[in-house]
Amino acid sequence: MPIKSYASTVLSAPADEVWRFLRDFGNLADWMPGVATCAIEDGGPADRVGCVRRVIGPGDTVFREQLSGMDDDDRFYRYRMLESPLPIRDYVARIRVAPVTGGGGSFVEWQGEFSADAADEEAMRKTITDAIYNPALEALGKRFS
Repeated sequence: MPIKSYASTVLSAPADEVWRFLRDFGNLADWMPGVATCAIEDGGPADRVGCVRRVIGPGDTVFREQLSGMDDDDRFYRYRMLESPLPIRDYVARIRVAPVTGGGGSFVEWQGEFSADAADEEAMRKTITDAIYNPALEALGKRFS
């Protein structure tokens, strides 16, 4: 059974504005704490399904992630992990932005699923939620405050 990670936040900025920023699959270093660099590997467009971003994180760790789907109408993209220093497998995730009715803000959610050895499951769920998703969404909130 896949392990699930989830985090969400409400931002004061309109959903279309937040989505215009987040839909750039190559701008992770602009908003995620701990990311030193992020670049699309072949230099192509950052919204092309199939493109791969190379992320350099803490301690020069390397993550490679592939954009597997994007929907501008519903404001979400999906991606999968190709390479990671974490002891996880089959990681897939989705980031979605939705308008908050009555206020003009936006709701952002980030959810992922992955597999891990039994001994690593809980630690990896907590790491992904508490050390990746939550700090990133908090930083996004500051960016759009």
